[in-house]
Amino acid sequence: RHTETAPLPSYDEVLVCTPDTEEEEVELLVRRALSPGSQDQKIYCLLGADKLVYKVSKQLESHFFRLVQSSSIPNYRFIIFCNAKVHNSYVITAFDAYKVTFPCYSKTEIQTYLKMHLTVPRGTAPVAQAFEEPYQQNVKFVSSERAGMGK
Repeated sequence: RHTETAPLPSYDEVLVCTPDTEEEEVELLVRRALSPGSQDQKIYCLLGADKLVYKVSKQLESHFFRLVQSSSIPNYRFIIFCNAKVHNSYVITAFDAYKVTFPCYSKTEIQTYLKMHLTVPRGTAPVAQAFEEPYQQNVKFVSSERAGMGK
């Protein structure tokens, strides 16, 4: 359901997939989505799941269906985003029965939503003030080639 006031997902709700994404990362997100306590309005998302390598895609399918069968959670929130133009993805084939088309929003609608949720209220974000841009945003991406480097 579309609502302009719904918050953006938090860091623990989203996994951005690449060909280097490991099975453990995918399993952790699936476990979060299908574990008791996951119904606290969080929506768990795999972004770009069509980029997963075959082995990890197979494990995603296995973990997901095993946990769905053993879970007592009837209303979990787990979304797998894939590029509709990719036709050779195992994930797309494995979850085809659950496929829905994502609604199209205009560029203006998306920009308005992001501007509302990414703007830092004045005087409330000392971390955002460390960046010297004229506009203050509360989202910055920091990446590292080495895991666990204080991000």
